Amino acid sequence: MDVHSRWQQIGWSLPWLLFQVFPAADLVTTERPLAVRVLAGAALLAFTVVYLDVFRRSFGGCRTEGTLVRLAVVGALGVGLAVAMGPSWAGLMIYVSAASAVALPQRRVWWAVVGAAAVCVAVVAADGQLANLFILPVMCVLTAFALLGTRHLVSVNTELAAAREELARNAVAEERLRFARDLHDLLGHSLSLIALKSELAGRLAEADPARARTEMADVEGVARRALAEVRDAVSGYRQVSCAQALAEARSALSGAGIAVRLPARVPTLPGPVDAALGWVVREATTNVLRHSGARAVAVTLTDDGVEAVLTVADDGRGPAEDTEPGSGLAGLAERVGKLGGALTGGAGRDGGYELRAVLPLAPVPAGTAP
Repeated sequence: MDVHSRWQQIGWSLPWLLFQVFPAADLVTTERPLAVRVLAGAALLAFTVVYLDVFRRSFGGCRTEGTLVRLAVVGALGVGLAVAMGPSWAGLMIYVSAASAVALPQRRVWWAVVGAAAVCVAVVAADGQLANLFILPVMCVLTAFALLGTRHLVSVNTELAAAREELARNAVAEERLRFARDLHDLLGHSLSLIALKSELAGRLAEADPARARTEMADVEGVARRALAEVRDAVSGYRQVSCAQALAEARSALSGAGIAVRLPARVPTLPGPVDAALGWVVREATTNVLRHSGARAVAVTLTDDGVEAVLTVADDGRGPAEDTEPGSGLAGLAERVGKLGGALTGGAGRDGGYELRAVLPLAPVPAGTAP
């Protein structure tokens, strides 16, 4: 903790030091033996130092049993000096009230404050200064109220600061998840296509060298596009369009010997919807290439002016009942859900697997998406 922070914590107690003018003036102006003056001055100094330390600990977030011990020292010195030195020192009870308000559990504060006010009344009344009965004891109570309010504000500010830090950490974690999801979507598709075309080129190397060279050229092109896409994702500007994803799906599936039927046209869609459907096409294509065993894939896309519906169906092995959804589909479901849409997947009508995404075309207000 730096020096500035320490003084900031002690600063809550400094305004109340004004009341030390009265005991200090009494110590100088009242005729007493030198030994009494020295002893009282030392006790007043010790009282002040320990009082400041109570505030430092209480507002510095290190309120412990040691703080209560110091509070007991403040109370003992304050009562002792007030009783021994007279009404000019009764104002020390205000310090006891202030220290009690910041250090004690709230259910015990008022017991200490009432006790300090009672000592103040007794000292002032014993000296016959009845006018002060309506000043110093009341100041004990008002000071406690003020410090309890300050304590509450400090507590609330601390909680708000902690909440802001937690929100910042959550935002960072959310951004990391988003980035990981985007990289998975980008590289999963591209690497699957590279692996597929490389395997095909290996089989054609001797039987059809020209076709093998074409496939390897495609591998190079896919690798370069993947690198550019990763760079775009890192820069935060990557957007995958549905038309682009459909074109890539045609190339990848046809190259794997899978018959493809795509929509005759791609309607003009809002940017976020177009990008989300592009990711759906990419993920569906990747899954078909990886483990579907399909021989044909049909993609449909409809737009009725209210919502867009994309369906990717294959005639492969269908969903595996003993496996959980992959991280790619989970990420897609989250992406689609944030736009107010829904992503479902399961067995198709004629067997195989069907992935269906439904997205509203109108923007969804923040916080209303499922």
